[in-house]
Amino acid sequence: MGVDTLYGPSSMSSGSALAADASALGKLKMQAGNQTAESIQETAKQFESLFMRELLKSMREANNSVKSGMLDNAGSDLGTDLLDQQFAVAMSGQPGGLSDLIAQQLTRQMGQMGDMGKARATPVDAADATGNATKKISATGTKTSKGPTESQVSFVRQHGKTASDIERATGIPAGYLLGQAGHETGWGKREIKSAGGENSFNLFGIKAGGSWKGKVAEVTTTEYVDGMAKKQVAKFRAYDSYQDAFKDYARMMSDSPRYAKVMQQSSTPQAFASGLQKAGYATDPEYAAKLSRAINTTLQLRRVQV
Repeated sequence: MGVDTLYGPSSMSSGSALAADASALGKLKMQAGNQTAESIQETAKQFESLFMRELLKSMREANNSVKSGMLDNAGSDLGTDLLDQQFAVAMSGQPGGLSDLIAQQLTRQMGQMGDMGKARATPVDAADATGNATKKISATGTKTSKGPTESQVSFVRQHGKTASDIERATGIPAGYLLGQAGHETGWGKREIKSAGGENSFNLFGIKAGGSWKGKVAEVTTTEYVDGMAKKQVAKFRAYDSYQDAFKDYARMMSDSPRYAKVMQQSSTPQAFASGLQKAGYATDPEYAAKLSRAINTTLQLRRVQV
């Protein structure tokens, strides 16, 4: 089955499709760069099924010496190959399996390259960029062509300890906290301020609903209504410090039934981001994809000990 058919509109979510031919690996990588965060997991499953199919094929070839030759023919070989494909699909996509690792790698690529539609790096390219990004920033003091920007490095440095403290207290990964705070504030460049210019310290864009009794900052924000971006004036929570903002976000995520499933889906950045979008954390239809990239950036920075 051709890879175009496999990734057509009606088959991206199908778990019963036959595994694609191994020669389509390169095209699968490019297809992954054009998919939503939810589709990355399906793409990763197809990569895993390709691997499982090749593994089964190698095992059968290793046992060629035991064939009798009496019943073996082109028809039986075809049947065996089709059966192997089905076995490969059935064994792929299991929780904690190879597909989860592949999905993380694909998402890291997208975080390195910017917009999802432009992601074209190979896994090796992404790994090289991760290892060299911080060294380049330190040497030049400016944004590099690949990897994190100087503002991202500075943001993670500034809030890293607080995020780690919250992780120890609640279990929410520090990299996820930093990624979401960075995305919501433009890495500290677009923090919410009151009409008088006072900083709200609201790193997570949490609005002040009827139950909020604290200070507020009223600002113009962008909301998506029926997929269309519109400017609206909204009230946001205001805190006395960044630490208070982190604590309030962690309390909301831990105590609100609305986000209970999100806390159970934090095994990968894309699962966490998708869960937040489904729970209605933001109205931006591309929120999960954008947040996944931001989280992977912070995870990369923390790995190289910024």
